[in-house]
Parts: sequence; structure tokens; C-alpha cells
Amino acid sequence: MNGMGVFWGVFAAIVILLLLIVGVVFLTFFRLWIRAWLSGAQVSLWSLVAMSLRRVNPGVIVDSRIMAVKAGLVISTNDFETHYLAGGKVVRVVQALIAASKANIELSFKQATAIDLAGRDILGAVQTSVNPKVIDCPDPNKGPATVAAVAMDGIQLKAKARVTVRTNIKSLVGGATEETIVARVGEGIVTTIGSSENHKKVLENPDMISRVVLQRGLDAGTAFEILSIDIADVDVGENIGAQLQTKQAEADKQIAQARAEERRAMAFAREQEMRAQVVEMRARVVEAEAEVPKAMAQAFREGNLGIMDYYRMKNVEADTDMRQSIAKMDEDDDEGGGSGGGGGSTGQRR
Repeated sequence: MNGMGVFWGVFAAIVILLLLIVGVVFLTFFRLWIRAWLSGAQVSLWSLVAMSLRRVNPGVIVDSRIMAVKAGLVISTNDFETHYLAGGKVVRVVQALIAASKANIELSFKQATAIDLAGRDILGAVQTSVNPKVIDCPDPNKGPATVAAVAMDGIQLKAKARVTVRTNIKSLVGGATEETIVARVGEGIVTTIGSSENHKKVLENPDMISRVVLQRGLDAGTAFEILSIDIADVDVGENIGAQLQTKQAEADKQIAQARAEERRAMAFAREQEMRAQVVEMRARVVEAEAEVPKAMAQAFREGNLGIMDYYRMKNVEADTDMRQSIAKMDEDDDEGGGSGGGGGSTGQRR
């Protein structure tokens, strides 16, 4: 009797415990279950319990399923759980699918979850696809406010453009971002201005930049589709051509000065060489003159030169020196007379 009493006591405790567990589960998930049931998005209590055990937020799944059902989207609870466990934003995906459905944009749940898991804002992408976005080129928050380019006549132009784009859902996964659009448009602006023969043509027709850029298909491989490119402003910058010519002229001048200095140094070195040669030749002359007395003495000893011949030679030397002195005096008198004559003429003019 005592054994049966213990058995029934344990049995009653287990039953009470199970009833408590069921009661807690019922109180915890009843509101979610009744809300889903009333919305037509039926989710069983067991599914809600299983979600909790799998560490899935039942409230997020129920809210997402209710939105999908109300919008006419057929998405299973299992698909919502799978995306949630993969780290996706279930609510944003459902909101994006609803927005795409209302805007007649083709977007499947699989494609939307792939875009979301790739780190892109799927709801923002759909909104941009419906309501195009304007991008400043270049971005003033990330660098200069204008794109500078030089025309063929050497004049610098500074341009600023505004690009209207919308999201290309099909190429959103793996497509380039806004930075690529800005870079490509800037490249197109530089190419257009650089290929222009005259900067005045660009100032007269700034829309030529838009036409050239649009024809290049700059949105290929990006997550956007370029709708229009509007040139907001074109300003005249510096005369780069004149500056380059000035710098080139200065460089040519320095090169010419360096070459002239080189020639001067070579001429000076040649002059020094010639002076050294003159000194050397004079030394040889002195050396040769020193041999003359020796030769005369040798001639006297050998009888080849007499005393009268020696005196006649001295007389010739004296006569030559006298003639040179007289000629020098005549040259000095001519120079003095010319100076005097000039003075006289000056006096008469005065």
C-alpha cells in the first residue's frame, strides 16, 4: 500500500510538472499563435516551440509571415527560419519583396535573400529602383568638389556633374558600387575635355560631356543603371599650357647657360694651355739665344769668324734696334696727334 502511494505520488508530480510546462508554453506562445491564426498566417504551437529551441526569434518569423500573407506572397515558415539562421534580415527582405511587388519589379525570395546575405540593403535597392537616386560627381565629401581637366589649347576646365541612377536588381549581387560610377563619370569628363581642341567649345556646349559619357556605357558591370548625366557647373581654371611652356623655357635657359658655361670653361682652359705653350716657346728661344755666344766662341776658335765680321754683326743689330725705336716713337706720335685733333674739334664745337 505504501509502494502504491509513492508511485501515485510520483505520477501526480510528473503530471503536474507537465501541466506546468504546457501552461508556460501556452502562455508564452499563445499570443503569437492567436495573432498568426487571426491573420490567416497559421503557425502551429509546436512550430513556435521548435523555433525557440533552434534559437530562432518566433516573433520575427510570425511578423514576417503575417506581412507576406497580407501582401499575397507565398513564403513558407521554413524559408524564413533558414534565412534567419543564415544571419539575414528577414523583415527587411519581406519589406523589399512587398515594395517590389507593388512596383511591378521582378524579385524572387531567393534573389532577395542572396542580395541581403551579400551585405547589400535590399529594401534600399528596391526603393532606389523605384525612386532614382542622384549622385554628385565628384563626391565633395571625399575629395575635390570638381573634376579638373585640360583641353588641347592648354586651358584647364573644372567640371561638376550630377548623375541620376537607379538600382539594377539583376546585377546587384557582384555589381560595382557608387564609387565606381563616380570614378567612371570623372574619367569620361576628363577624356571629353582633354580631346576637345578648344576649351571654348566645352563652355559653349557643356552637354557634349553628357553625350560622350552616356555613349561609353559606364554603368556596365555595376549595380546601377545611369539614367542621365547633367553638368552642374563648368569653370575655367589655370592656363596649364602657358605654365608648361614657361617651365620648358626656363629649363631650356638653364641648359643653354650650362652649355655656355661649359664652353667658357673650355675656352679658358685652352687659353691657359696656349699661355703655357707661349712660355714654353720663350724658354726655348732663351735657350737658343744662350747657344749663340757659345757658337760664336766656337767659330772664333776654329777661325770661321773674324773680329771684323763680329763688329759688322753688332753694327747691324744696333741699326735694327735704332730703327725699331724710331718706328715706335712715330706710332706714339700718331696716337697723340689723333687724340689732340679730337680735342680740337671738340673745342670748336663748343
